[in-house]
Amino acid sequence: QVQLVESGGGLVQPGGSLTLSCTTSKYIFNAYIMAWYRQTLGKEREQVARLHTSGWTVYDDSVKGRFTITRDDAKNTVYLRMNELKPADTAVYYCKGYYGEVEYWGQGTQVTVSS
Repeated sequence: QVQLVESGGGLVQPGGSLTLSCTTSKYIFNAYIMAWYRQTLGKEREQVARLHTSGWTVYDDSVKGRFTITRDDAKNTVYLRMNELKPADTAVYYCKGYYGEVEYWGQGTQVTVSS
């Protein structure tokens, strides 16, 4: 059974930083595109960043310059470093590994940006 295990969410003040982690199997980590999505109540899940196996990264305009997606090959882990957080970044963040029609999701981790 494929698992993506996320951690690192929490409560942070505006302007603060958080780092999310997503650990998966070596096969998924090496072969699949790894991405972070977020979802707020009543809205569709949106992709905020993705990391291709080539190392190419793509960011949504809303997080460009503030969020960074990276990977640690030794730990089969992908990270999302979030800086300059805003209340609008409050959401449940999900990790996803996908390739073609095949996709696997993590359980989600809550990020709340509030003073």
